[in-house]
Amino acid sequence: MWASIISEWLSLIFRWLHVIAAIAWIGSSFYFIALDLSLKPRAGLPNGVMGEAWQVHGGGFYHIVKYLVAPAQMPSELTWFKWEAYTTWLSGFVLMIVVYYLNADLFLVDKSILDLTPVQAGLFSFGSLALAWLLYEAACRSGLAKHELPFAIGGYIFLVALTYAFTHVLSGRGAFNQIGAIIGTIMVANVFAVIIPNQKKIVAALLAGEAPDPKLGKAGKERSVHNNYLTLPVVVLMISNHYPLLFGTRYNWAIVAIVLALGPVIRHFFNERHKGHPSPWWVWGVAAAGMIAILLLSAAGPRDAKAAAVAPPSFAEVADIVTSRCSMCHATEPVWEGIVAAPKGVLLDTAENIQRNARLIARNAAWSSAMPPGNITEITGEERAVLAAWAGAQ
Repeated sequence: MWASIISEWLSLIFRWLHVIAAIAWIGSSFYFIALDLSLKPRAGLPNGVMGEAWQVHGGGFYHIVKYLVAPAQMPSELTWFKWEAYTTWLSGFVLMIVVYYLNADLFLVDKSILDLTPVQAGLFSFGSLALAWLLYEAACRSGLAKHELPFAIGGYIFLVALTYAFTHVLSGRGAFNQIGAIIGTIMVANVFAVIIPNQKKIVAALLAGEAPDPKLGKAGKERSVHNNYLTLPVVVLMISNHYPLLFGTRYNWAIVAIVLALGPVIRHFFNERHKGHPSPWWVWGVAAAGMIAILLLSAAGPRDAKAAAVAPPSFAEVADIVTSRCSMCHATEPVWEGIVAAPKGVLLDTAENIQRNARLIARNAAWSSAMPPGNITEITGEERAVLAAWAGAQ
């Protein structure tokens, strides 16, 4: 009991920290991207200044200038934006350990996809996390990132291919979390391994009375732009575990492919507005089409779904399936090891409770394969079809 309680509290504490840090990081990142794009040059600016912006907020006016590389002299005080990113990743990795690695049999492994042990799944997850970042870093340092459009297309294909592979190794929930963790790791590594070190080299040059290398600032800006376009997809992937019709359906990898495309497209709308260019309203048409495509793909049902029976099944058939596959956890007194209370308070141990939760049963165990988690009770495609037929007749 105490292990379950401690795990739950650790999940809450680090999830809260993760969200707070992510808000701070994404907020400052979006602000500086908007600021950078809105800067305007004018006569009379100090040497090395590429532009200025006047802004109003909270009852006050702000006059902001940006030096293309660095000012002539080191300022007495500097505000560094780095701990928001580091805290986001560190808290997120702790969450991965607490939620996914320590409960791999529930959330990372799906034996109907691939029969992995928890240790194998954890090693696969961590290894692919490190390998994907190393491949991205190698591509950037090789000079490929200088060719923006080919690099973006190649990166998109790389992420979609990874997603397809993950959905054929891990559970749908685990696969979505894994691709989100990889993108988040790439973004934080950009800050930790390139942006901040380059900025420190510029500061060191100023303190030494030397001219900073302009390539350092350019490389940092390149990685910042990458982060800008990756942010919206990673947010969707990180909250996707609350939506079984996304991760637990047959074409879940295609849904991720659409999300990975829509995020940068939506960011393009705001970036163009920040530049002062005409608003590309076509973006919202593309976004709407993408969401409709996701809706249609999610309606395909789980990968192991079978054709539903012509006639709706009897309630006795449904109750037998729910009792044998679900009620050992979703009961007043769960009998599954490590479960001390019915998950999310959903009870499925009586006929009345089953009827009351018909929509939840359908959403999680018929129209998707989210439940049972990891298919630990080995529900069959035929049984999911029975549940789907029953729910459709309600």
